[in-house]
Amino acid sequence: MPSASSQSSSVMVVQLTDSHLFAETDGQLMGMKTLDSLNAVVKLVLEEQPHVDLVIASGDLSQDGSVESYQAFRDATERLVAPTRWLPGNHDELAPMAYAAQHSDFLEPVVDVGNWRITLLDSAVPGSVPGYLEDKQLQLLAQALSEAPDRHHLVCLHHHPVSIGCGWMEPIGLKNPDALFAVLDRFPQVRAVLWGHVHQAFDQTRESVRLMASPSTCIQFAPASADFKLDTQAPGYRWLRLHKDGQLETGVSRIAEDTFSVDLSGGGY
Repeated sequence: MPSASSQSSSVMVVQLTDSHLFAETDGQLMGMKTLDSLNAVVKLVLEEQPHVDLVIASGDLSQDGSVESYQAFRDATERLVAPTRWLPGNHDELAPMAYAAQHSDFLEPVVDVGNWRITLLDSAVPGSVPGYLEDKQLQLLAQALSEAPDRHHLVCLHHHPVSIGCGWMEPIGLKNPDALFAVLDRFPQVRAVLWGHVHQAFDQTRESVRLMASPSTCIQFAPASADFKLDTQAPGYRWLRLHKDGQLETGVSRIAEDTFSVDLSGGGY
């Protein structure tokens, strides 16, 4: 598998998620210009992270599935000058995504970085908001884990595999989380699972495995909401410092609160 870094002590991974870009560069989601907010988040990463070993884009890069939206994402994130991996979300269209990823390794699902292996799973189901991991994806995961027993492992997907405490999001997460955890539970070298989709920060532990979700680079969903509700928190990203010994440090960073605003009257997106 390709290595994204030769650093031996620790590596820095940045997660960008749910950018929801459009073919039009001034496209808006719930009143927010999503390309502008992505560019602001990328600028923040550049200010805060002097060196990035890997960028993970964990789904819903696009809102409209257009080639232009993926090219815009590629252009915006190339400023980070780091190896990058994309995985699809429920708003993404795989064919245009793959076209925009030509001549790159953006869609390679397994990458070794430092003393870690990162596996990116496709939980998107065409025409469906909820996610599902097909047998092929579960087999990919089992193979990636079994072939690297001496590495620490981070597993990424788009849909949430556990409840995040938002009633309206309960039906639109991963539909077969038991199948995912049945694989993960077989491998003690799994350290963390990371996802997008929920547009909010989440950080819990399940049997010593860290479970994390992250804010969107555009609009945010209100935590602990029974019905669809937007939050006024600013766009942001998650950073993960992966240490050689398997320890993981992580945090969420957001742009200035008053930089962007959203239309809080919206009833869905």
